Amino acid sequence: MTCFAMVAFAANSLLCRLALKHTDIDAASFSVVRLTSGALVLWLMCALRLSSTRVKGSWKGAAALFVYVFAFSFAYVHLETGMGALLLFGAVQLSMVLYGLFKGERMSTLTVVGFVLALTGLVSLLLPGAASPDALSALTMLLSGLAWGIYSLFGKGGVDPLATTAGNFIRSIPLVLIASLPFLPGLRWDLLGMLYAVLSGALASGVGYAVWYVVVRDLAAFQAATVQLSVPILASLAGIVLLDESLSLRMVLASVGVLGGVALVLGSKRGA
Repeated sequence: MTCFAMVAFAANSLLCRLALKHTDIDAASFSVVRLTSGALVLWLMCALRLSSTRVKGSWKGAAALFVYVFAFSFAYVHLETGMGALLLFGAVQLSMVLYGLFKGERMSTLTVVGFVLALTGLVSLLLPGAASPDALSALTMLLSGLAWGIYSLFGKGGVDPLATTAGNFIRSIPLVLIASLPFLPGLRWDLLGMLYAVLSGALASGVGYAVWYVVVRDLAAFQAATVQLSVPILASLAGIVLLDESLSLRMVLASVGVLGGVALVLGSKRGA
């Protein structure tokens, strides 16, 4: 089940890139379909549970979720699968480390080394060069990762994460519809692209999150954080195999920096 959850998280990157590269659907439409289908599946899961607890969530959580999904879709218009996943993952982890610093957490030497290494890996991706990604798309993905980090912090310590996630998805629908209005003339409801968006929202997001919330109860915090290091790697491999994407030396070195740095940070927290 843990492997399924990690594959589902990586599949979000693959499905979004696949839809925007090989179908006519636009980023705004993909976002609308993804959030709507995810909300429907999560609502059904809550409705079918034996517990009578209704969906929860908050508008601030929904806003963070919306920014994550909307920026994620637009970033993948020009980013390759693995590159986008690495930028997203690095931004999520580093934003949560920065939050810990803001709250007064002390950083060990190992934590500092890991943080600097991960940050260097991310910065190296943004430097000019033949293998550098589109700058605006890269910054947009970093924004998406920051939003997901904030969303994760909002949900930290929640007693019913499934009900909270369902409520946030439902509340995000009017937000994504309003944000899509400026793109109305360019909306393209490609059938195959919509299918990919439904798979991303209903399966990779809805079912994926639900499964993760089940298995995470049996994992230590360090294990739960560490296992997510596999997501950018899985996304990169999927992009290479299924989308014929390249693997540059810059990407390899940046991956070592970001994932290795995050692993050091997590290892220092475990030791503490």
